[in-house]
Amino acid sequence: MAVRSLPPPVRVEVLGPLRLLVDGAPVDVSGPKRRAVLALLALAEGRIVTVDHLVDALWPSEVPESGRQALHNHVSRLRGHLGPAAARLETWHDGYQLALERDELDVAQARALLATARTTAQRDPAGALSLLQEAHGLWRGPVLADLSEVVPIATAVEEYAQLRREVTDALIDSSIAAGQAAEILGLAAASSAADTLREPAVLLLMRALAATGQAAEALRVGREYRRRLVEETGLDPSPALDELEREIVGGVAGSAPSRPEGPARPTTRLIGRESQVAALHRLLAAERLVTLVGPGGIGKTRVALEVALQSGTATVLLLAPVTDPAAIPHALAAAMNLKIDQGDVLSACVAVLGDRPGLLMIDNCEHLLDGVRDTVDVILSSCPGISLLTTSREPLGLTAEYVSRLAPLPLPRPDQDPSRAPSVALFLDRARRVRPGPPPTPAELCTVADIVHRLDGMPLAIELAAGRLSTLSLADLRGRLDRSLDLLGGGRPSADFRHRTLRATIEWSYQLLSEDERRLFRHLSVFPDGVDLDTAERLAAELGLESDPGSALARLVDASMIDASFQGTTRYRMLETLRAFGLDRLAAAGEEKAAIERMARWAVELASWIDATMTTEREPEADAVLRRELPNLRAAWRLVRSHGCLEDAAAMVIALFETVAYRDLVELRDWAEELAGDQALAGHPRAGAVLGTAAEAAYHRGDYRLADRLARTGLEKASDSVGTWHCLMVLSVADLARGAYDDVVEHSLAASVLAGPHRESLGIAALATAYAGDPDAARRLNERGLAGAVSPTMLSWGAYVAGEIESLAGHSEPAERHYVRAIDLARTSGATFIVGVATVGLLSVRASTGRVHEALGGYRDVIEYFARNGNWTHLWVTLRNLADLLRRLGDDEPAALIDAAADQAPDAPAVDRSHGVERPAHTVAAPATPIPSRVAVLEMARQAIERNLTR
Repeated sequence: MAVRSLPPPVRVEVLGPLRLLVDGAPVDVSGPKRRAVLALLALAEGRIVTVDHLVDALWPSEVPESGRQALHNHVSRLRGHLGPAAARLETWHDGYQLALERDELDVAQARALLATARTTAQRDPAGALSLLQEAHGLWRGPVLADLSEVVPIATAVEEYAQLRREVTDALIDSSIAAGQAAEILGLAAASSAADTLREPAVLLLMRALAATGQAAEALRVGREYRRRLVEETGLDPSPALDELEREIVGGVAGSAPSRPEGPARPTTRLIGRESQVAALHRLLAAERLVTLVGPGGIGKTRVALEVALQSGTATVLLLAPVTDPAAIPHALAAAMNLKIDQGDVLSACVAVLGDRPGLLMIDNCEHLLDGVRDTVDVILSSCPGISLLTTSREPLGLTAEYVSRLAPLPLPRPDQDPSRAPSVALFLDRARRVRPGPPPTPAELCTVADIVHRLDGMPLAIELAAGRLSTLSLADLRGRLDRSLDLLGGGRPSADFRHRTLRATIEWSYQLLSEDERRLFRHLSVFPDGVDLDTAERLAAELGLESDPGSALARLVDASMIDASFQGTTRYRMLETLRAFGLDRLAAAGEEKAAIERMARWAVELASWIDATMTTEREPEADAVLRRELPNLRAAWRLVRSHGCLEDAAAMVIALFETVAYRDLVELRDWAEELAGDQALAGHPRAGAVLGTAAEAAYHRGDYRLADRLARTGLEKASDSVGTWHCLMVLSVADLARGAYDDVVEHSLAASVLAGPHRESLGIAALATAYAGDPDAARRLNERGLAGAVSPTMLSWGAYVAGEIESLAGHSEPAERHYVRAIDLARTSGATFIVGVATVGLLSVRASTGRVHEALGGYRDVIEYFARNGNWTHLWVTLRNLADLLRRLGDDEPAALIDAAADQAPDAPAVDRSHGVERPAHTVAAPATPIPSRVAVLEMARQAIERNLTR
């Protein structure tokens, strides 16, 4: 049988000069009319083109009588050009059809490649990029340039131009995404140049520039497009441009180029500088660069900040902490809310500043003059809308610079009311802040006038002097000015010396101190949160100062080296800058080791005092001291740990056992567990007591099994009664969690022998006895403990245990009274743990007597308390009690799930500890649904509480 041969392939290319290929070989089609017919048939992409359409296209003005015959002749000649593929050109009753497959017409092929690339870009970006490169390569030059007078062809040419823009845009976008921006940068630039108002092309060029490390140029392109669009069309660009600008700077800088919100408002009122501020505003309206020059301490920064504040949106660059000129651009970027990761930092900043109007304030330029000069020069030349206000002790030296010198504050004239002079007004304003009181008398105003005269009207000096009124009278202050080294006596030192920098200002004050005062200042600097009067005087005594400790302390306050606070108890603190100066001086004097040892000794002694006082009626005082001194104790802890002072660390942890047991200072529990894990502790004689304290911490973290292990290990290592007692205490509560009541009683009574009846051990034994079913014996044990209790926490513990016993006996009214008393006492002493467990008991009693809303609201608070502290042992108990209440309310599903989760939790008590301690468990059938997670249990409990509260 004969095999029918397939017609050879045909390809028509229109994305450039018209070209026909038959079986891969080019065929020359001559004559504009014939070429137009071929193009029109090809552009139909396989559709029938009517004779009328072809005739009208070829002869748009007037069709000659022979037009249809001429068309027929052109078609016949085209079949001749097609040769063996002539059958592709078919004749229909009303027209002609050129049969082409999609890959036989370049424009159809380009359209298909674009569509495929768009659909596969997410899953195959490399493949999509390859498709787009192929599609873009199909354009060979101007599309059908010799046939553009044929209207349907001209229309198609416009359509294909749009298709080419789409392919080009997609190719640029895909190349940038593939990290090949450099390869298409020229294409992106050409695409944008082809139509300078076409926003997508502009945006893609900006992205390509940014991707090749040219963020500044990218932002410049965006600015020029914005300007051009407004000038030529009166329109604004779309929000996409703003968003892309943010993305570009985000790619370079890590954050959006949002303009700064303006300088922070100063905390004090600017006094006496109104005319200077107004003058600077006038200067900046006419000058691009104004430098405010003057000596240190004269108030340049404060005046410049006021100008910036009144200017609205201003960028404030503070150079005081910058020491390297190369870091100036980075500091500028930070001031502009940018975080530069790549590219030229200054160029990116300049690009963001652009030509938009604004003020840039640069403060403290004197130590970086060369770097500042170069930076300012670039900004002036690149950002025509930006004005610059700089502060320095000397001019920058640029041609465009206008230098404005800031003078001291005006002094009172002999014929003037002193209070109207700005220098006196500043002194009085700052003095009121340290010593509030009635207005000054005329005599006091005269004294102030004399003081500000002697201080030359320098704002910083005036403020420091006014601050000394915290401990001195005006007359004393004036007298001390006379006696203070060379402040005013024997010739005035230059202002530059006194106020060259903040450090120089501190150094100047420091040098005015006696050697005893300097030494006390250095050793006080190790306390991050200051000291009370007793500690300061004791420290001064330990240093062996030759002068009176109180006088040395007062002198430090007078010199503004430390600050005295009289809220509550007297406390002396340093500003952080002063403290850092003191620590530097401490190291320079070779006293750092001695200061660390002294602070460690202070911490150990304080912890021991807290430990001893916690067991007395002065417990609330000890609690207040503990909480107040916690920042200093924290610093001491880190010092002793970093320097390997194991003895001091152990002493601190052991002394804080009471705190670990009853207060929600989780940080201290962490210290105990940290030290327990130190291998160096293994052979330490007090390892048992440390392990016992760590066991207590683990118990409050909800891990009573770990608590049991640590306590038993500690018991083996204990070498003194304190260590043994700590471990027995923890074993007794761990036994309670296990429901081993006989062991509880054994361990508790043994602990009671060591610690005495005033501790909680008899109460713990009473709880176990009550849960074992003997309330009368439990009452007797608890009464013995209460008889010996002294501290509010131990009295609170006894009241709590009494509440538990009565609650178990079904005596709601006395149980409630005991719980309330326990809570009240615990709150006075800071024993937050007892507040929590006693509240659980109280809520259970109230729920049983019908006060459901009170109970639900209380459970919500207690659950959050134990969740915050991570004490899941007691949290499970609270949740079980809540489940009991929910079950009584008919809300069975969450109740069952809570109980099921508690039953599976390794840190939940083995039996139900109602109100925080063990009680025979209530059996709940396991739910068919999976056991919820802890997070889910807490959320379920919260939702159940809210749901039942709103019923």
